[in-house]
Amino acid sequence: MRPHSPPLILFGTLFSAAGYGATFLVTSWFLAQGGSELDAGTTLSMALLGTLLGVPLVGWCAGWVDAARLAALGALAMAVGYLLLGSLGGIEPASLPRLAAMLIGLGWGMFYLGAPLAMSERLDDSERGPGFTRFSAFQMTGICGSPIVLAALLEHGGLPFASAFLWVGIAGLLAAVLLASFGIREPRSPQRKMLRPWVRNIRVLAGSVAIRPILMAGLGGAVFSGMMAFQGSLTDGSAASASTFFALHAGTAVLLRLLLVRHLSRWPRRPVIICLLGCLVAGLVCLHGSAVHPAFHAAAAILTGAGYGLLYPVIQTWAVNASALENRHAALTWFVVAYFIGIFGFPALGGWLLVAAGTSTFIWALAALAMLELAVATVGRRACPD
Repeated sequence: MRPHSPPLILFGTLFSAAGYGATFLVTSWFLAQGGSELDAGTTLSMALLGTLLGVPLVGWCAGWVDAARLAALGALAMAVGYLLLGSLGGIEPASLPRLAAMLIGLGWGMFYLGAPLAMSERLDDSERGPGFTRFSAFQMTGICGSPIVLAALLEHGGLPFASAFLWVGIAGLLAAVLLASFGIREPRSPQRKMLRPWVRNIRVLAGSVAIRPILMAGLGGAVFSGMMAFQGSLTDGSAASASTFFALHAGTAVLLRLLLVRHLSRWPRRPVIICLLGCLVAGLVCLHGSAVHPAFHAAAAILTGAGYGLLYPVIQTWAVNASALENRHAALTWFVVAYFIGIFGFPALGGWLLVAAGTSTFIWALAALAMLELAVATVGRRACPD
């Protein structure tokens, strides 16, 4: 990858991720329009459907069409969704917000797999770790920075929701241009054009060490969605703030990813994974102290930001590099599928557990998932190498 090319995909990633982050404001928009949380939930379920369509679509077509172009199409789909949402005068007819949400979800799913695939195809094994780490730092900045900036403009700057969504749509158009330009300026190596039947490759991957980071992606996604989606409930009745947790968690993850971008891939993988999952578990345990003092909550945000924030690019790199060359596309696709299963599948179970068993049991369940993730990495004959 030539030195002048990375900014194109990195800033394309930043603006695309800002589109996903802006979905956190959809519920507030519905409430401002006289709707309810139920209306918002029904609409956002269409975004989930779009996401689960976008990921396999890229998985199949990335052998025929350059993944960078598919990522650009994803950013374009998100942009159209937000431009549609920003042009609506209200929540009726309900089909229009749902169509917008589906376009946003479709675009995010296409981007989320297409962009790292585009990078992976243009990097060798030694470059892939730093590349994924830098990429994930820009992605996290967009996801967490977008709702913070937009919320400040909405609350203190008097920006209408419609204008906010239109600006996000414009950012998506810019992302599409940047990602498409990246594909043009940094062409991938010549390869035979064909559809890639990645689904059946799971049989090969299941018999290889690559299945470990794929399973870890699902478990880690469940932990991440659990601690993020239910922050309001975890801080209810205490002096701790959910927004403070989001800011500290994201800030820690982004800062460490940028500072350690060249070191993570050089350090022995096994000790790094043990250390990072240890930080994640320690952070989850600190959540128990949130009701006692906000300092415990801040410590939880920093520790989970360091643990989960650095772990994701490490295991993403492991999943690709541990696979045979002909299976790397399938490995990365299944990695993303497992992540989305964890992200979208756990909240229903987590919500039931929180209501039925209480906060303490819920937090211990998250810690148990993190410990299971550690076991997947380290236990057995083909455990994570040193």
